[in-house]
Amino acid sequence: MIVKDESAVLSRCLACAARFADEIIVVDTGSADDSKDIASRLGARVYDFEWCDDFSAARNYSFSLASSDYIMWLDADDMVEESDACLIRALVEGGGFDVAMLRYVSGNLCYCRERILRRSMNFVWQGAVHEVISPRGKVVYSDAKIVHKKEKSGDSLRNLIIYQRQIARGISLDERQKFYYGRELFYNSMYRQAAAVLEEFLRGGGWVVNKAEACRTLYFCYKRTGENNRARASLTRAFLYLAPRAQDCCILASEFLDDGRLDCAEYWYRRALDAPERVEEGGFVDGDYSAFIPYIGLAVVCDKRGDYAAAYGWNERAGAIKPDDASYIHNKQYLFQLLKNGN
Repeated sequence: MIVKDESAVLSRCLACAARFADEIIVVDTGSADDSKDIASRLGARVYDFEWCDDFSAARNYSFSLASSDYIMWLDADDMVEESDACLIRALVEGGGFDVAMLRYVSGNLCYCRERILRRSMNFVWQGAVHEVISPRGKVVYSDAKIVHKKEKSGDSLRNLIIYQRQIARGISLDERQKFYYGRELFYNSMYRQAAAVLEEFLRGGGWVVNKAEACRTLYFCYKRTGENNRARASLTRAFLYLAPRAQDCCILASEFLDDGRLDCAEYWYRRALDAPERVEEGGFVDGDYSAFIPYIGLAVVCDKRGDYAAAYGWNERAGAIKPDDASYIHNKQYLFQLLKNGN
């Protein structure tokens, strides 16, 4: 682990790690709180690393300190449930792999990351921000989950500043870093700059999953700048790289719904229900777009057609997934009253 000022969550994470780890290494990058004392008290080996605006450098240092056959990394605001800890322990005891990809869950989002790595393979982290290890050798996928449970708001400008310092020093961003730089610009509401970077990224190489996600981010950039035609064109451009994903289908459906084109809206909501979301393919998957959101969307389509019984049925499907959701409850009350009155 690499940490800085994580006293609020560090005990929780270390308690999770203790369920399966033979050794726990905490590399502190400049905490002003008692993170180091907490880690030491809970049995971790604690080291210092002078921060240099490079997450990969810090992670590579932490990996260099490990002595076990396999290395697993966590962030301080990660959690591992007991059942997942058992899966991790069994996976490592079985061995026979070089990289284990585990599911990473953050709210509705889920994606796979390289979490457990054979130490003898000498894997190297790359990228000053949004650091990554390129898997090689025998790669396996586990059902074990790491849950990201953030307790404090981070510095939204931190990653953007690191990228801009690199650029100012004349460092060229590789294709993956261009993609994430564009996203950081977007997160900080710099929509025109983000669009320029992402358009440049799409003209170059790079992973097709990132290409498709760049198209979706461009959709939101152009919507924010009032360029609605470019926004819709950017969204459908994603289909050049991957088969339509549920989120793209739902966004496209909502566009047609806003235009009053109900047949097209229905078509794309139904395609969202059909779209397989294979987390193992990479990229971020938001489970709401695979069922709950298209169910709500189809309820709205049927309501606008005056088919209130069908609308009620679709809304009930959404409610089976999220019974406490405000939109479901509102729709249920509204549609129930219409049906009660004989509509």
